[in-house]
Amino acid sequence: ERVWVETFTGLRVTQFSGLLKVVRERGGNGTLRGRPWSLPLAERVLMVAVYYRTNLTMRQLGPLFGVSSSTVCRVIQRLGPLLAIEPVSGTADAADRLWIVDGTLVPVRDRKVGASSRNYRFSANVQVIVDADTRLVIAAARPAPGTTADAHAWRASGLAEHCHDVTVLGDGAYLNCGMVVPHRKRPRRPLLPGEEDDNAAHRKVRARV
Repeated sequence: ERVWVETFTGLRVTQFSGLLKVVRERGGNGTLRGRPWSLPLAERVLMVAVYYRTNLTMRQLGPLFGVSSSTVCRVIQRLGPLLAIEPVSGTADAADRLWIVDGTLVPVRDRKVGASSRNYRFSANVQVIVDADTRLVIAAARPAPGTTADAHAWRASGLAEHCHDVTVLGDGAYLNCGMVVPHRKRPRRPLLPGEEDDNAAHRKVRARV
């Protein structure tokens, strides 16, 4: 179980135990229309976490957990909302806000919006803005083909209009997009003193996206 948890969810066992406790306290162990679940709560929570972490399809998850794809669908619909992080109360002024931008590759079947990409056979690039404090989604763009570079997808998304007077963090792919991005190494020259610390702090905050 430990290998499953850490490999497929990216969580430590102690973190997963805390997540399981939260789902149980929110009523996740209840039955669905009086019918008992075929899997214990821990395995159902693991299934949902794997689904969100890996983007495996429901047909693929079914054999992994020994259930039908329809059961996988019901588990995700029932427990998915219970895994959500509770937002932090209170909002900051625009000058104090810190937002994070990233592009997410989402597997799709629609050939009009998807393209063969580096991570999935066929996917779309969706640009997302989240609040670093509340971890809530501020805005999401319409999907672009999965082969679209993040910087190009961002400029075409129109999301920049939501970011006036707000500090926005992006990774190195968003160079010259008006965001705070990591320092880049110059050819044959190391980073200047303090720049590696800046990059480490930048990565730590951006991990929330």
